Amino acid sequence: MCHINPRVDFAFKKLFGSEENKELLISLINAIVTEEDQVVDLELRNPYNLADYLADKMSVLDIKARDATGRWFNVEMQISQDLSFDKRAIYYWSKLVTEQLSEGMMFRELKKVISINILDFDFIPDRTEYHNRYRIMNVATGRDDRLHDVFELHYVELRKFGKQFSEITDALDRWTAFLTRAHEIKKTHIPEALQADQHIVKAIEAVDRMFNEDERQVYEVRMQTLATVKSQVAAALEQGREEGREEGIEEGAFQAKRKMLRKAAQSGMSVEQLASVFELSPDEVEELLR
Repeated sequence: MCHINPRVDFAFKKLFGSEENKELLISLINAIVTEEDQVVDLELRNPYNLADYLADKMSVLDIKARDATGRWFNVEMQISQDLSFDKRAIYYWSKLVTEQLSEGMMFRELKKVISINILDFDFIPDRTEYHNRYRIMNVATGRDDRLHDVFELHYVELRKFGKQFSEITDALDRWTAFLTRAHEIKKTHIPEALQADQHIVKAIEAVDRMFNEDERQVYEVRMQTLATVKSQVAAALEQGREEGREEGIEEGAFQAKRKMLRKAAQSGMSVEQLASVFELSPDEVEELLR
């Protein structure tokens, strides 16, 4: 069985964001995007590098890549619940747009940016499908009118995936089954529905042997951090509910989160480190610290 959880962002980054596993990222992206956006090859723009992570240059563990046509992709795994993730997703999508301009491009040369967000929590209300795609549409017609074609955003909500191995029908089902049930899969007995896909097989074989001793220590710390954040968020929400009896639940939760963040900041953590631990954008951290 897989002893490394591929949903933990640090493990996800190495598995899909390393040069030696680039074909896995291509397979994952192609399982999510439409037929017209299929990828043949990718250039990783922020490949996994342990030294960068230890030097706090990789506090946000998203994956940025560009394909041969110039399209940009941002792939992020989010394991802890974030009710503001829609704003975070737009923030990171916009960063890839502005980074293109910083390279001296004119507006007409901007390439499409596809943001893929894989979430280990329920996020979109009133939708049972685990994969949802968003584009900019004309409200009156429900069509995109072939305008604003640089924007596309995907949410893959892992907890809404309830298929058994025997019910798997396509590549996205296979990748989602791998991400959600890796702990059940034995390398010597891979379910038939997954065994037919060479990329899934490679991911299963790679996931437990991809860490050296230093990386495994980082992974364990990251696991502990995620558990701590989950506990802190639960405590903040509970405190918010208590305070909410007098000042409103939303305001109470906000104040509790701000108090928790400020306490962590007193320990000397940088804005980037706080953003990583509390899974916020740097701008959101700075706003809460004001």
